[in-house]
Parts: sequence; C-alpha cells; structure tokens
Amino acid sequence: MADKITAKELMSQKNDFVIIDVREIDELKGGIIEDSIHMPLGLTIRNTKKKQIEDMRDKKICTYCSSGYRGNIAADELTKEGFYAITLDGGYSSWL
Repeated sequence: MADKITAKELMSQKNDFVIIDVREIDELKGGIIEDSIHMPLGLTIRNTKKKQIEDMRDKKICTYCSSGYRGNIAADELTKEGFYAITLDGGYSSWL
C-alpha cells in the first residue's frame, strides 16, 4: 500500500511534486488538478517497467485517480521500481 497525502497537504506542497493523473480520458471532463500529467494507470505501469519515465526518477511523484484505488496502485508500482511516489488520499473527489 502506497503512502498517502491529503488534498490540503498536496495543495500546500503542489510545486514539490510531479502530479500524475491515472484516470481514463473520459474521466477528465469532470476536471483535473492543474499542471498534472495525464497518464492512465496501464500506461503508467508500462512506462515504469519499460524505463520510459526515467526523467522523473529524481522527482517526488503524487498519483491520483477518481477515488484513490487506481492512484494507490500506480504509486505502489512506481515505488516498487525505485521511484518516490505517494497517492492523493481519496483521489480527485477529495481535491474538490
């Protein structure tokens, strides 16, 4: 299970993180966290395993989805590959 950050904590530390939105494209119409990178969960896992996001290795990463489940999976997979990754507790719904 990945470490979590609250929406309030992330709002105050937003500039310290690369924020990855792991939702599917059709979910984005409900809004996004400004300056986040859209990379659906499956793509995030593939990019991590294929070493295609190595430029993020020295950065702090925060993942999020709608409610927290997929964001947690993404952060966990990133952590397993040696990245520093946490997830937004409660997902985008907590950000609103």
